Amino acid sequence: MALPTTALPFLTRTTSNNTPGPASGYANGVGVARNPASNSNNNNNRASLSSFPPSSRSASQMSQTSRPSRSPQPQAQPQSQPQPQSQPAAAAIMSETDRTSDPSSKSKTASTGTAVSSQHSSLSAGPRPYDPASSRPARKLRSQYPRGATENHVEYILVASFDIDRGPVMEHQYPVPITGDEHMLAELMLPDQAHVRNQDWTIFFLHKDSSQEEDDEERRAKDERRQRRRRKQDRAKGIIHESDDEDDDEDEAYLDEDDLDDDLSTDSEPEGGEGPPLIYVLNLVNTKQDKTVKRGAVVKAMAISPPLLLLALEEYFKSPVPETLAMLFSAVNEMDLSLMPKLSLLERHLLQASDNRDLFVEKFEQMVQMRIAEDRGEGVPDQPFDASRSPPRRPGIFRSGTKAHIEGHSTYSVPRDTHEFESRVMYKGIPIPIKVPVAIMPETVGDFSLIKLIQTFSEPHGKSPHTFPLHPHLTTNGPNTHPIIVLANALLTQKRIIFLGHNLPSGEVAEAVLAACALASGGILRGFTRHAFPYTDLTKVDDLINVPGFIAGVTNPTFEHHPEWWDLLCDLPSGKMKISSKIEPAPITEGLVYFQQQNPVYAPLVNTSSSSSSSSSSSGAAQDLTGDAAFMGDILRSIATRVGERVIRAKWRDWVVKFTRIAAAFEETVYGASALYIGSDEHLETATEGVTKGHGYVWPDDVAKGRELAGNVTRIEGWRNTRSYYSFIQDVAQLYTVRPLKGLDLHHMHDRLRTQRLSPAHSKQIYFAFSNHVHSYDEICLLLSVAPESHAGLFYIALGLFHKERDVRVRTAALLERIAEHEAGQHWWKALSRFEKLAFVRIKREAELRSRLDREGGGAAVGGVGGSDGDKRIS
Repeated sequence: MALPTTALPFLTRTTSNNTPGPASGYANGVGVARNPASNSNNNNNRASLSSFPPSSRSASQMSQTSRPSRSPQPQAQPQSQPQPQSQPAAAAIMSETDRTSDPSSKSKTASTGTAVSSQHSSLSAGPRPYDPASSRPARKLRSQYPRGATENHVEYILVASFDIDRGPVMEHQYPVPITGDEHMLAELMLPDQAHVRNQDWTIFFLHKDSSQEEDDEERRAKDERRQRRRRKQDRAKGIIHESDDEDDDEDEAYLDEDDLDDDLSTDSEPEGGEGPPLIYVLNLVNTKQDKTVKRGAVVKAMAISPPLLLLALEEYFKSPVPETLAMLFSAVNEMDLSLMPKLSLLERHLLQASDNRDLFVEKFEQMVQMRIAEDRGEGVPDQPFDASRSPPRRPGIFRSGTKAHIEGHSTYSVPRDTHEFESRVMYKGIPIPIKVPVAIMPETVGDFSLIKLIQTFSEPHGKSPHTFPLHPHLTTNGPNTHPIIVLANALLTQKRIIFLGHNLPSGEVAEAVLAACALASGGILRGFTRHAFPYTDLTKVDDLINVPGFIAGVTNPTFEHHPEWWDLLCDLPSGKMKISSKIEPAPITEGLVYFQQQNPVYAPLVNTSSSSSSSSSSSGAAQDLTGDAAFMGDILRSIATRVGERVIRAKWRDWVVKFTRIAAAFEETVYGASALYIGSDEHLETATEGVTKGHGYVWPDDVAKGRELAGNVTRIEGWRNTRSYYSFIQDVAQLYTVRPLKGLDLHHMHDRLRTQRLSPAHSKQIYFAFSNHVHSYDEICLLLSVAPESHAGLFYIALGLFHKERDVRVRTAALLERIAEHEAGQHWWKALSRFEKLAFVRIKREAELRSRLDREGGGAAVGGVGGSDGDKRIS
């Protein structure tokens, strides 16, 4: 399923790899694991693992640390639902926390109250003079996986075998055993019907069963690390604490470790406090016919990364001994990822939203330069980035795969595509190429394809549209709602979802589950993979149906005949979806009633009951109140024109962002405030002296707003009581503390330029706000994130070059100049049209001429772009 040069995101210290086993005959499975809670040097630690989530905290407990809701009704959080007692199992353990590495920030925890605080001081201070040095990152460039780090990429390798007499059994655990139900783990390693195929891939997740004592110990260790980091920062500022003398030695001992990641990040709170990091288990099963054994076949399985597994599994067939596992263990842990730069949250967003292969290539070059200087015992000067010239290259640094790189036999190279870091694993003298994604966002696991998932259900629907029974949470566009939108709605409203792949390889089913999780998440929402079961079977159905809102992949057709087990069935072979006849009806919520009472004009547009008349539903679908039909049309056209996977993922990310912003607007409309937004217009007006007002999603007019809110009411109300909703509230509060501009909603202002017809005076206010407050590296990153290249890039900002007032034109040109000097902004600048660039050049020449004439004290007429006569004369 995976190309020989493709590596899964979890083939890193931040994820987990396991080995699954075979399904029939004599079967062996080998797994690789990292215990996220233990140090790799302590091989005596045992992790207790389970294939089902342990009794998780209730939603109310999850959100205790989140920002309190401002809704008038108490945020009644869903009661903790019983989770099955999971049976411990482990195959490959790697920490999930590094995969969702947090926004790097050294800022203090910001208040989320309603008073104007120092967090807005950068706004209330008025325009700031531009410092060229501010265009470079304030953070020191670091590696995602520093050389010399104490943690291994892989902590354990497990082997399971299928015995014709005893069934699935664990055979080897290297380097030490892992506690848990070995029989259950061995069963997970052996997918159904693996013996009928030469090869099969699958994946499953494991949950760590941690005790309260372990949780408390881990929390204390994190607190100690934070305190050491703060003491170090205070000492750098000249602040001395009373305990510094006695703690100096200890702090120095941990200094190097803390320096590896000196920025406060969400890594300390994996999954928004939902529980310990997940274990990701990738499984390869091979079957070889052998008439000398019972049942005539030998089936073995191994897990790490696709290319390496193919070789390692062949070797294990020949020599099924612990030494083979030891060789594999060493080879994987010796893989060097130390030249992969660590990106901030905004940088990762920019990289994922862009298809530019050169974005942030300077960081890779600087990492190589630092390594060369380190090898030579030299120091690397921390020079500011200058986009006007190429960064200094040392001899022997070339792009990977280029002729110069191949002929020069250089030790170090820069990736051809900065989205993926290229490394290799030396296994038995064979260099296995590995590609590891540089920017990994939450809920992105494995090697899946959104395009494949969309095509699977879109093509049959296009040829023979399927009519769904109405359900307010799922059929937001009536009975003809697109199947992919039905799936997205089911994921958002936490329905029980089954992907059925009868007679299909288990790998295809697992891939669909992983793609569905990424579809609904968009890298924004969380809570899907923790309750996902990419592959499961009938033996675990009793535990499965007790998990609220699961997403499971199965191959047994028995599931189809039990609609009480699921809410939405997605049949992969036929490409059809089926809503269960026993799905729980959507309740009539207070938010729905409030909206209808407050907006009687739009109340008839709300689909409140599954018994709505077909004429009403058809009318709503034809009007496309939610915009989903137009969105799916755009997605299908993009796929037809063969755009890349990254483009489709970026479009779905935009869809999820739009949904969360509309949800915030709905809560503010109905309840008066929303926990999905931090800040207020009062803050904004005080901080920016009335330059810009408003926040959140932007509609062309109030009618469009009312209609779209009416179309989304039931979906939003269904989402407001889910895991992903409460996790998102926590994320909003956490990300607010590290956001560069806390008093300005750049997304709102940019959307006003894009969607509304503004007067010159109103557009002037927005352009002035951009010019006055967007200066630093992170501030420019934030601006670029709301103006992605896929959405016209800087086009709407560059329109300020043609404003009727000269001051607006000059300030817009200055802003664009800062962006062009930015490490990432240079690529946005290059994408501008020649017409806009010519206007920029003319304005810069005009400004230089005016400046020279002012110095000479002369009065002359200076022409301008789109200026009035009053703008052209200097007195």
